[in-house]
Amino acid sequence: MTIGRVLLAAFFIVGGVMHFVLPDAYARVMPPWLGWHAELVAISGLCEIAGGVGVLSPRLRRVSGWGLIALSIAVLPANVQMLLHGVADSRPAWQIALLVLRLPLQAALIWWILRVAIRNTGVRSDIRTKYRGQV
Repeated sequence: MTIGRVLLAAFFIVGGVMHFVLPDAYARVMPPWLGWHAELVAISGLCEIAGGVGVLSPRLRRVSGWGLIALSIAVLPANVQMLLHGVADSRPAWQIALLVLRLPLQAALIWWILRVAIRNTGVRSDIRTKYRGQV
């Protein structure tokens, strides 16, 4: 197991747990046009925990990675909403800059998931080793 995979798992597991520790903080950044804020916070928290645990399992790693990518895309409106709240609240420029930087960081997070949970699963090398000389 790679350190990147363990860190990715920890990142999502801790993040998912925080949905239950501080649910109001997550509900506040949800776009107003979305309903069921409390339910969506709980569901996304469970998905983060499940995905984080899943990337640690060789059997679940790939599907968990794709699930975490889908989740990372699904929460993008909340990241945009945080930025909109920051601008509306006249936050200091450095806070607005951090909120703006958070948006491309979502792409970096997706790249990290691809790198450690999907592309480097070891499945191809395992198959090649198992069937070497039989083809």
